[in-house]
Amino acid sequence: MVNAAITPDALARISAVGPYFAVATGPRPEADGFRPLTDLYADPGALEDSVRAVSGRLGTGLPGAGASRAGASRVGASTLHLGTASRLWSIALACATLTGRVPDLGPDRLWWRLPVSGPLDLWLPDLREVDQEPLPALHHTVAVQNLTPWADAVRRVSGVSPHTLRGNAASALIGAHRVLLAREPHAPYPVVPLVRGLLDRPPLAGAGTCRTVPDGPLAFRRRSCCLYYRVPGAGICGDCVLDPKEKTS
Repeated sequence: MVNAAITPDALARISAVGPYFAVATGPRPEADGFRPLTDLYADPGALEDSVRAVSGRLGTGLPGAGASRAGASRVGASTLHLGTASRLWSIALACATLTGRVPDLGPDRLWWRLPVSGPLDLWLPDLREVDQEPLPALHHTVAVQNLTPWADAVRRVSGVSPHTLRGNAASALIGAHRVLLAREPHAPYPVVPLVRGLLDRPPLAGAGTCRTVPDGPLAFRRRSCCLYYRVPGAGICGDCVLDPKEKTS
């Protein structure tokens, strides 16, 4: 099978899969405000502002000081971290399964802005592919170039534990592959082997347990909690360690 290039048309098809798969390319989008992802990772002020905004949306932006305020910040930070990891995995994984190629999502090339609601808006001005096979390319451009500095930044400003952030990154990958299997069941390049391979590599290794379900997505249970249960009116996620369902093996 001959791999298809990642073109603007291919990204348009991928963007149509769902909001977490959407990425603009080409000329700067209208209603500017985009900044390189390197700014989100390296500018504590930009990250703190984003965490406050997400906390406010969730209803966890509690007044006061001390443990309650710190806990609210961790919930918002973890939610922002998980959502951003989901955006990165979704775009890269969809490209890999639909074209056999992986885009270069280096944080100096991929731009972001925080919308009024929903996940980060992303803009990739110039398309460039990672010159590797899909599995190492996915690991390099998402896990190494993005998730490692992203986790470091979130931990610095919020104190969310590395264990939680590793679980978030794995949950984001699992969620992306489930959506792909549901929305693009006939993608030419199998997604499950890629996901299994990524779960065996740092930083995802040890984040949870998974097993293969015949003709379906991987069943995954993380070894940590993303803290979303602290949002007013929220429950726990299906792959949460707090879920009393039987663990996968």
